[in-house]
Amino acid sequence: MNDMPASIADAMVPMRDGVRLATDIYLPPDWQEGDRLPVLLERTPYDKRGSNHGDFTRDDPRLRSKPEIACWFADAGYVFVLQDCRGRYGSEGVFTKYLNEAEDGADTLAWLLQQPWCDGRVGTMGLSYGAHVQSALACLDPPGLAAMFLDSGGFSSAYHGGARQGGAFELKQLTWARKHALLAPESAADPTRRAALEAEDIGAWTRRRWRRGYSPLVAAPEYEAFILEQWDNDRLSDFWKQIGIYARGYYSRYADVPMVHMASWYDPYSQTAIDNFTGLAPIKRGPVKLVLGPWTHGQRSVTHAGDVDFGPEATLDGHVGADYFTLRRDWFDRHLRGRDIAEPLPAPVRIFVMGGGSGRRNGDGRLDHGGRWRDEQAWPIARTVPTMLHLHGDGMLRPDAPETGSSPLAYDFDPADPVPTIGGAIASGAPLMFAGAYDQRETADLYGATKPGRALADRADVLVFETSPLDADVELTGSVVAHLHVASSAVDTDFTIKLVDVHPPSADYPQGYAMNLAHGILRARFRNGFETPEPMEPGSVYMLSIPTFPTSNLFLAGHRIRIEVSSSNFPHFDVNPNSDWRVPGAPPQVARNSVHVDRDHPSHVVLPVIP
Repeated sequence: MNDMPASIADAMVPMRDGVRLATDIYLPPDWQEGDRLPVLLERTPYDKRGSNHGDFTRDDPRLRSKPEIACWFADAGYVFVLQDCRGRYGSEGVFTKYLNEAEDGADTLAWLLQQPWCDGRVGTMGLSYGAHVQSALACLDPPGLAAMFLDSGGFSSAYHGGARQGGAFELKQLTWARKHALLAPESAADPTRRAALEAEDIGAWTRRRWRRGYSPLVAAPEYEAFILEQWDNDRLSDFWKQIGIYARGYYSRYADVPMVHMASWYDPYSQTAIDNFTGLAPIKRGPVKLVLGPWTHGQRSVTHAGDVDFGPEATLDGHVGADYFTLRRDWFDRHLRGRDIAEPLPAPVRIFVMGGGSGRRNGDGRLDHGGRWRDEQAWPIARTVPTMLHLHGDGMLRPDAPETGSSPLAYDFDPADPVPTIGGAIASGAPLMFAGAYDQRETADLYGATKPGRALADRADVLVFETSPLDADVELTGSVVAHLHVASSAVDTDFTIKLVDVHPPSADYPQGYAMNLAHGILRARFRNGFETPEPMEPGSVYMLSIPTFPTSNLFLAGHRIRIEVSSSNFPHFDVNPNSDWRVPGAPPQVARNSVHVDRDHPSHVVLPVIP
């Protein structure tokens, strides 16, 4: 990759409302006036001349800047266009997260089609927000859009994953907003504003109820505005069905172009990638492809996620493509330029199945969990065998139904002492939480930890259900669904689940290793639908269905399959105060929550077993 300067710097591209977006255009070194070429477009709120944290390769850990990558694609014969999103860095206007990107993208595409160097074919690419903007654009099916590569983003429904899950609020939206409010042009120009933002204790704010003028973002009103919109719209209202954050509502008109939806098991957009693939592949010529790796957000060229290593096969490099840059170039060479080269993603679905490693501690101090890549023809995998295991009063997961008269298992959920988040499918959570796989045990540096060294399974407010040590290997690929019969002393509370691979004790891990795989959550007032919340009658029994995020894992013989049930996962999600949401200012209260495990209330999980 060379460092050729931009051919055109800061072209100010006008939008329909007169706001102009700063845009850099990189032309091939041998471009001559009159040459018309395919264009690659990346739109970003993260500085068009900056870098993404994952833009390196397995063989070269040097981080590449966006201009350097643009020049590399220009050397390959493309015009490469980088644009700052509205209200970010060099662009004019006011930034509103997610909600201007469809129209701004379409206006940018229309401008590109008028340029003398554009041949009428535009491909789009980008990670995270750079994928959200692509999907927003595709919902308008604009002329000229010819191929896409969406990496870890592109909301199928932000309400169901990315901003909320199960009705609970994802607090990564707050940590993201605070970080980028500090980076906003307004903060650079106003030291007082920046100082006010820096002075706020973001951790303390995760435990408070916000309102306009009383939030950690008061000094940045444009950021406070969109955070409070997400916070206040707790039900699936029309707010969540807007273009840009609700692709599932636009699939019929969504652009029919070749597209890749790529994400990873420890990424908050794995479900979005799957939803978009399953919603679009049957109704589009595409081709539409799905790639799911074992990584955290955008970290496709490393072998580990958190404290767990998945072995030398875990990288994209050498197993999905030569590397991330080459894979995208090959995708666009074939599907944008029509070059006669091998299909870079031959199968519709390529997934990484975690597991199969030694279980020892490797040279980097991480658990060697192992894994391998596999091609599939569809998602869900056609040969999946849904397998029911019942929750029993003795803490076991077994196929046989529970006994009549078994007592419910109860615990006190105190909003002042929530279960701390240890890894998972998270992004943008720093400094409060971090993504990946970890032993589910509190550490001294864990936000929210109260007893370092304690296993979460040993908390009084965590119910543990697990199989006996497995006699043979078992693969689960898909989403686990828990069907729980529950009761509470409160009119509203949360129930959470977590799928865990329990490694047996070993010389390296004398206490074993409880490795988190996937989570789920449901705010009980949304048990009958997210549009209309309904209170619980204290003491009454209700059946809740709670799916986990997707995963793929081989549980080795001797391991246990565990489901942990509780009522919080903080700070991944806001803590339910267990009070009546219909009463403004109602104080938090301790809820007595229970899971019923008798023959009349057979709580169970359905596992996606691959024979």
